[in-house]
Amino acid sequence: MITVTDKSTTLLEGVGKMIDAMVLDYSKGNTNERMFNEYKDGFKSIVGQKFIKITNGNGVKAFIVKQDDGKFKMGDILKPASWRAPAKYSARGNVLEGNYAIQWTGPLYLR
Repeated sequence: MITVTDKSTTLLEGVGKMIDAMVLDYSKGNTNERMFNEYKDGFKSIVGQKFIKITNGNGVKAFIVKQDDGKFKMGDILKPASWRAPAKYSARGNVLEGNYAIQWTGPLYLR
């Protein structure tokens, strides 16, 4: 688990910091260079109407809220419920505000 403490001024910057933290967490337990490079280079950001979907390989790692919608703020990190939609229970952090924990598999579960 890595804690991202830095604030970001744009969603792109915040998503980049989140992905960097996920890669750093992955590197802590992985010594296979080929697998590490596949993980590191496998990230994609898919911009939709409401969310930015963060994928790696065949899985969705997180959804990022693009704009305030009443329940969530711009930059909120949501766990995926499926390939197409986030779990809308509660945000797991905010890429703009920082101070959130993340692991290589994505946002942490609520405690």
